[in-house]
Amino acid sequence: MDHGMKQAVTLTGVPETLLWNLYHRAFAARQPDPVLQDPKAVELVGTVDYPFAETFGPPSPFLAQGQALRVRTFDSVVRDFLAEHPTGTVVALGEGLETQFWRVDNGRMRWIAVELPETAAVRRRLLPDGDRRRTLACSVLDRAWLAEVDTADGVLVTVQGLLMYLRPPEVRELIATCAERFAGGSLVFDAVPRWFSAATVNGAMRNAQGYATPPMPWGMNAGELHKVYSAHPRIRDVREVPLPRGQGVYFGAVAPVGRLIPGVRNLRPTMTVLARFAER
Repeated sequence: MDHGMKQAVTLTGVPETLLWNLYHRAFAARQPDPVLQDPKAVELVGTVDYPFAETFGPPSPFLAQGQALRVRTFDSVVRDFLAEHPTGTVVALGEGLETQFWRVDNGRMRWIAVELPETAAVRRRLLPDGDRRRTLACSVLDRAWLAEVDTADGVLVTVQGLLMYLRPPEVRELIATCAERFAGGSLVFDAVPRWFSAATVNGAMRNAQGYATPPMPWGMNAGELHKVYSAHPRIRDVREVPLPRGQGVYFGAVAPVGRLIPGVRNLRPTMTVLARFAER
């Protein structure tokens, strides 16, 4: 890629949210004492021709830190997986312009990104495929991507910032499909609470610039984790992945214990969940 020339990106609806994520992740990584080391995101956001500030407003330090800490929960799960399966395969469903590969790469793993065609085109242009990393243009709800995954050395499926945009039956089907296809593997995903989902569906999530968060039809409260088991009999363990301790009063003191307090834990805008699948 010619870094002297910016690459124009035009996306709308749910695909456009990948630019919000990149914008705030890069902002967090640029801080003097960052909670997330992500030089690839900082490099990438500088190559994208898109009206970030005009669309999303000035970066919010609070939202950026929350985004960065959420990202770190996913990174920790991937690193744990690679410690056990150094040549395993990570399947990132709908990761957009996530730069996780560069943060966790052990030099031996394989990485498959599954993206809608318009998003896949953007990702391939800005983050061209490599020897161990490729992008499939396919809806996550289309089972065609399953046949592309080599399960020999272990599989971890990551779904960051995607499931909430699907309908509840689609979420359940996708979780069940992963449990059926990837026996012995794992799935890590994030979920928003039901109040957050309702606010997006009602159009209440709109910033001063007029940008509205797309509707999120699926929400799950922290007390509903047990419902994940019912998606498929092979799901043997479901647990929340806690945020690492961050900076400031909220992320440094409140958030680390808030997930343990009923009535408070559902006020959090997101949680990360790890589901493990039994062997056949």
